[in-house]
Amino acid sequence: MSEEKKDLGDKAEEAFDKAKEAAKDAAEEAKEAAQDFKEDVKDAFDPKNPESGKTVAIIAHLTLIGWIIAIIMNSSNKTELGSFYIRQVLGIILVGFVLGIIPVINLVGWIFPLILWIISLVGAINGNKKPVFWVGEYFQNWFKSL
Repeated sequence: MSEEKKDLGDKAEEAFDKAKEAAKDAAEEAKEAAQDFKEDVKDAFDPKNPESGKTVAIIAHLTLIGWIIAIIMNSSNKTELGSFYIRQVLGIILVGFVLGIIPVINLVGWIFPLILWIISLVGAINGNKKPVFWVGEYFQNWFKSL
């Protein structure tokens, strides 16, 4: 019986060693994958890469949470296009809020910001810095710090 226990102990130790090696291999692969991902992210959000500002600009148009995410993304690597559309979307959100709380024009008040949002989104997708009509230039001046 003691021989069986010894054999079982040897097998368990061997299995443990194999598992330890597999874990080391998996850790190395994960470390390499993380490094590759880090480099990809760095390339994607490099201020010199014109596509990085476009990504931030488009994300800024995806609800209030998307706008917050765009601010965070743009804070580490500021791009001119990303900052431009962060200011535009903030202004559109505020116009929509103000027009939405005025009881007389509530329903019609949401159509104007929706039109501004669509125009702004199309500009962001195309990568153009074109302010929305009537109020776009004001947004750029009022929210310079973003």
